[in-house]
Parts: sequence; structure tokens; C-alpha cells
Amino acid sequence: MSGMHARGRVPAHARIPDAPPVPDFPAPNAPAHAPTYAPDITPTATSPTSKTAQTPKTDRAARSAGSDKNGKGPKVDLATEITASLVVFLVALPLCIGVAVASGVPAELGIISGVIGGLVVGAARGSTLQVSGPAAGLAALVAETVLEYGVAMLGVIVLGSGILQIVLGLVRLGKIFQAISLAVVQGMLAGIGLPLMFSQLYPMSDSKAPGTPIENMAGLPGLIADTFANPQALIAAGLGVVTIVLSFLWKKMPGPVKRIPAALVAVGIGIGVASLPGVDVKTLQVGNLLASVDVPGPTEFAGLADVGIITAILTFTVIASAESLFTAAAVDRMHSGPRTRYNPELIAQGAGNAVAGLLGALPITAVVARSSANVQAGAKTRLSRTLHGLWLLAFALLLPQVLALIPIAVLAGVLVHSGWKLFAPEEFPKMWRQDRGEFAVMTLTTLVIVATALLEGVLFGLAAGIVLAALRMSQTVIKQHLEEDTAKVVMAGNATFLRLPQLIEALEAAAEAGKPRIRLDLTGVTHLDHACRNQVEEFVAQQRGFGLRVELLMPGPAKPVGTPAPVADPAVAEQAHATGAALPRRPYASTGAGPTQGPGPTAEWFYLDTRPMPEEYAAR
Repeated sequence: MSGMHARGRVPAHARIPDAPPVPDFPAPNAPAHAPTYAPDITPTATSPTSKTAQTPKTDRAARSAGSDKNGKGPKVDLATEITASLVVFLVALPLCIGVAVASGVPAELGIISGVIGGLVVGAARGSTLQVSGPAAGLAALVAETVLEYGVAMLGVIVLGSGILQIVLGLVRLGKIFQAISLAVVQGMLAGIGLPLMFSQLYPMSDSKAPGTPIENMAGLPGLIADTFANPQALIAAGLGVVTIVLSFLWKKMPGPVKRIPAALVAVGIGIGVASLPGVDVKTLQVGNLLASVDVPGPTEFAGLADVGIITAILTFTVIASAESLFTAAAVDRMHSGPRTRYNPELIAQGAGNAVAGLLGALPITAVVARSSANVQAGAKTRLSRTLHGLWLLAFALLLPQVLALIPIAVLAGVLVHSGWKLFAPEEFPKMWRQDRGEFAVMTLTTLVIVATALLEGVLFGLAAGIVLAALRMSQTVIKQHLEEDTAKVVMAGNATFLRLPQLIEALEAAAEAGKPRIRLDLTGVTHLDHACRNQVEEFVAQQRGFGLRVELLMPGPAKPVGTPAPVADPAVAEQAHATGAALPRRPYASTGAGPTQGPGPTAEWFYLDTRPMPEEYAAR
């Protein structure tokens, strides 16, 4: 470490004009490398007595509420907010119904969750433009849960996950979900999207999916043969294919036409085709919205004693929270308005799931498709996303007969497109080019989710990501070379237990070199964990017990140059050698005259063997 770096000099351009000189040494107890910052003394445009002057606290409050910098309140264009809410409603309606059908529950439960996502989560503080509702990403997980525990237990699980989300937000753990590897997140989304696509190919042909993702993939040849053998199934499949094509190509339409949601256009085409004579495709069966509310009772709450139910609650909590907060980060990049506050947003998502659980509805997360539609429609405040929940409620209560005209194949096509977007196959070659280690984590996460289940896959991905990070953090360079009388081992980097085999091999090679002196230079090691340190010290004690001279230079913080250091007592050294123990540690100090000799200035401990050299080497 150079003198300039050790003393923490401040560059000239960082100093305050006309200010006293900055001391040329760090403050007491401050780290030598700590940067020095100049306080912000830029004069404000307003005088201290101006009524429009804002404190940082009020400025943050204004930004979080969508206000302008003068604190005059949000500039709401009511017409734009209403238009945006209608656009979000048109996108959300087929998705709410399609997710419910894909989850194996009545369509009304999807609409109820959409209403809650608008009226409860939409009105809460946290994110301004993010829109919540039932998400395609949880459809497979919900379907598995319903199949195992029944629809009645779904409310208890969603309620439990909502309460847990609120607790996580209150203890300010919202940002912990940002500390998940991007490769794991992308692998999780791909692992959700791939099974979703294959499972929805069956209802797209008016058929029933066999079951697990592997079974669904294996059954595709039979599905294709059955579809071509049945004219009505072929018509349904055609509607699904048209829906998928529209979903991909509609954004390329010219002018204001592309502002109409592709899903809405597909629903209109599907209703028209289904009403033609001779067409008999399956349509959505919608009942009374209020009658579908199923509040959990004592019997359902007694199921909390089941370990499987607790596991499901934890799974829903982690996946729903991660998806919502990842979506929040993505939506924040789409606009220049107030940023998401993660802990309040997590509390808002938890409140929505708690209400959804009490009503026996589907779990709620933030959804990218609705959120991006909200931003593109010009929304600026929470009003648009709140109103979209009101339109969903009004439509379901006043026009339920219209929902019964929608072909299921169209909704399945919408979800196949959503599954493809989640799968995002273009991300795999991109990740391969950027980082092959992360590519392996991403691919393994996807494959394990498809082969087993969502929770197992995510946990496996997290473990793989941690192992990859540990291996990369433990980059150790070990060099060996021999001199006339010395076997030298020089190590640099991060020495952790993961590098123990490499370290042991180098030490054994030094011991087998047959030299009377071994010199271990570890001054270039930036981190030495307990396992490696213990291995080195045991090796030193063992070799000294065999009569070899062993010199050990260990890493540590710098010592002031020229500070006198006590000289090792030869009697103490001889006693340590006789007992086989390590020498007492002592600071290494330079003489202060001329260039530093021996270990560099980063060496704190210098274990020196003070015994005389063997006679055959003494004269060299």
C-alpha cells in the first residue's frame, strides 16, 4: 500500500473552494481508505423564509404521493386516468378468467382476485403504476395445491401468505428479495412459463391435460392426433392459434389500433366464431360472483396443523413476494415517476392476499402485462389501477352473460402467449454469452422446476447460485518454486475451505521437495478462513517437528513504518520447536532505513524459525 493511499489523500478537484485545507491524515479510528466527501453547500433557489421552500422530508413525501416539487399535489389528468383504467381493465379481464381456468378453480374467483388487486392493492401506497391481480406465474402452483388440498383450503393458504407478507414488510425485509441472483429469477420464470405453455395446449383444443409437466409434454403427439380427428377440437385449436398469433403481431399494427389489447380482439373473434351455426366449442361457465365467495371456516383453519399446508403458505409467500417486487423494479424502469417503496408495497400485496384469502379467491401478485399497459396508456397516479378494479366488479355483476360467450380455447391461447413471455427463450443464449456459470444456474433452475415443483426448483437454484458465488469468491493462486536450499510456496487471493485440496497438495509438494527450509508466503491472501489457516499452522508445526526450518508470512493490516518491534527470544523459539508448537506471533516491523525488507507492508504476522541453518548450507 503506497503512502498516498494509506494516508487517504483527497484529490484537488474534490476539495471545497475557499475552504481550509483538508488534513493529510484520516480521522482517528477511521479506515485509511475511507473517501472524503465535501458537503453539499450549493445555494438553494428559494430563501429560507420562502413558503415554497421544501425540506427533504416533505420533498420525499411529495414524490411518494406523486406530487410535483412544489408540493401542490398530484397533477391528475382525470380523462387520461380513466382511459388508462379502461385499457388495464380490458387487458385484465381475459387474464383473470384465463388464470382461474388454468388454476383449476371457477372463473369467478379470478375476477374477485382482480377486483381486490385493483380496489385494495391499487389504493395502497407502495408502487404508483404497478397493477396487481391473479398472475399466470402462480397458475401451475395453485393448480397443484387445489388438486392436493381442495379449493376450500386455498383461502387459508392465501390468507396465511398475505399475513406473512405484511409481517415481512413491517420488519422491513422487502428489499431482501432483491438479493436473489438474476439467473435464479430468470430460471424460475422460465420454469413457470414452460409448464404453463404445455398445460394450456390441451384446453386450447378442448381437451383435458394429463397432469404433471412431464406427462403433458409426453402426451403432445396423442393430443395432435386427437385434435385433427375431431373437427370441433380443430376449430377450438384454430381459435387458440389465432389468439397466439394476434398476441405476437398486434403491437405492429399501425396507428391507434394497436392500443386496443390483443387479448380483447381475440376474445371478440372467439365470441363471433363460437356463435356461428355448426360450431360447438367449449365456452366459459360463469356463475354468480357473490355466491362464489367461500369464507374459510374452523375446519379449514384446522388444516394449519398440516406440515404440507405450512409449506404451501411459505411457498406462496416467497414466490408471490419475489414476483411482485421484481415486477416493481421492472415497472420503475418504464416511467420517470415516483419509485416503488418496497416495504410498503410488500405490505400492500399482503393486505390484498389477506382479503383474497378471506374470500377464498386466488393469490395476488403484481403483473407485468397489466402494469406495462397502465404505463403506456399514460397513467400518472394510483387512480387508474384502482378504477380498473371497479370496472371488473361492475362488469362481472352487471354483464355476467357476456362472459359465458367466451371460448375457453381463446383464454388458453392468451395463457400460452403469457407462458412464452415468461419462458423467454432468447434469454438463454444471451446469458450464455454473458456468463456461462450463471447460464448453468439458470438452466438447472428451469429443469428442476419442470421435473419436480416450483419450490424445489427455486431452492435448488438458490443453492447452485450460492455455490457458484462461493467458488468465484474463492479464487486462489498458488505458486511453487525451488531454490538451492528452500522450497517456496506463494499464495494470493481468497483462501477458503473450497480450496483446501489445492492448498494441501502444494504444502505436501513443498514437504516432499527435500529442502531443509520451507518458506510459505501468504501476504498476498486477501481472505484466509479458519479451515485454511488451521491447515497451514498444522503443517508448519508438523514440519518443524521433523527438524525442518519453516518460515511463515501471514496476511494482515499494515503496521506503521519504522515502529520498533520486539525481537523474538531465541529461548522461546527453541522451546516452541521442542514442543512442536507454533512460534508466538509478533508484529513485523521495518527498520525505517532504506527499502522494506522481508514481507510486504501488508504482513501482520511473521512466523520466523530462528534456529541456525544446517552446516552444509551455513556458508551459502
